[in-house]
Amino acid sequence: VQLVESGGGLVQPGGSLKLSCTAYGFTFSNYHMSWFRQAPGDNRELIASITPGGSRTNYGDSVKGRFTISRDNAKNTVYLQMNSLKPEDTAVYYCHVYWGRDYWGQGTQVTVSS
Repeated sequence: VQLVESGGGLVQPGGSLKLSCTAYGFTFSNYHMSWFRQAPGDNRELIASITPGGSRTNYGDSVKGRFTISRDNAKNTVYLQMNSLKPEDTAVYYCHVYWGRDYWGQGTQVTVSS
């Protein structure tokens, strides 16, 4: 199993970014996918999840209304559209799947700063 994230970077407050995570090594369309984030000194935080078919999503309170998780099962890819970014969104963002155990991507840094 391999999860490969991309799309992080530096953005000004109020800006947008879209993260991607492409999965390898398992039947992607059968599994819930999630995005977590971790800021320095903080615990890893679940911010969004999506069901295998993409019909249901859940969000953490800190990102509700600003972030949108989606997936393309034909491309084995899950996305995180992040709008109205705030400095407190600065963190390393991780893609996650539970396939017998927890699997994580390598993480992608998102920095929100003017």
